[in-house]
Amino acid sequence: MHTILGAGGPVANALSRELINNNETIRLVSRRPVKITGDNITWKKADLLNYDEVLEAARGSKVIYLCAGLVYDKDIWREQWPVIIQNVINVTKETKARLIFFDNVYMYGLVNGPMTEQTPYKPSSVKGEIRAGIANKIMDEVKAGNIHAIIARAPDFYGTDSQNSFFDIMVLDKYAKKQNAQWIGNPKVKHNFIYIPDAGKAMFLLGQSPESDNQIWHLPTAPVKTGKEFIELAASIYGVKPKFMAINKIMLWLVGLFQKVVAGTVEMYYQYDHDYNFNSDKFEKAFNFKPTSYEDGIKHMSETNYKKQ
Repeated sequence: MHTILGAGGPVANALSRELINNNETIRLVSRRPVKITGDNITWKKADLLNYDEVLEAARGSKVIYLCAGLVYDKDIWREQWPVIIQNVINVTKETKARLIFFDNVYMYGLVNGPMTEQTPYKPSSVKGEIRAGIANKIMDEVKAGNIHAIIARAPDFYGTDSQNSFFDIMVLDKYAKKQNAQWIGNPKVKHNFIYIPDAGKAMFLLGQSPESDNQIWHLPTAPVKTGKEFIELAASIYGVKPKFMAINKIMLWLVGLFQKVVAGTVEMYYQYDHDYNFNSDKFEKAFNFKPTSYEDGIKHMSETNYKKQ
């Protein structure tokens, strides 16, 4: 059985679709019911802060995927992530399942050059410090021989069906409605985004490959472009003029005075006014995987989730 802790989010949904397509038995675990259903799928209510509930939900698992996302607030992260990770580690030990943790890049901090699996942790934010602690805790257990685990790391993403991506919300959705787009940070610096279906496929492949255990893997992501290049590509696909407004740090801070979720992005602003170059060569070579091009990904979104209006 494949158990997804934190079911219902974009990555969990993409992973679920891959598991369904390959006729795997799936246990979806979350605090609220999820929409995905099927013959080989069960849903179990559990709070990841409650060890007994997580253990009960994960019994019989061959692979446990942790795809949870918390409210974008550093105080909540500081309080809840250590508890969740310890619970999941303990459940992994008890069930003898393999653990695959879907992670981000916050622990790297500001990186001059490509981010690789060997990039040292030098967090530039409280959230980054928390994620570094999580990653170190997992890999310490791996080194001690207590668990078999993978950290599957990804950059910002796009292609969601839940508007959880700034690129989806502020560019694709805007151009679909023939409105001006918005871009966070400096549109002249480089960035890259993973396409959510690619993330789901990559997580599935790791789940099928025990030989990939006890390592960090960067999930397959197309090469960097400048913000301006992303804007122009999206505009050409949607058949609109590449009009947009750049949102700087002061503007984010002002909006954050009234919206706490936006306030949580201010400390991460360094990711948007410096080059952000995520490298996934290791995964691409090991699994012979070619990431979806931005042109193909955006074109698909323009025909589905963010249809031209």
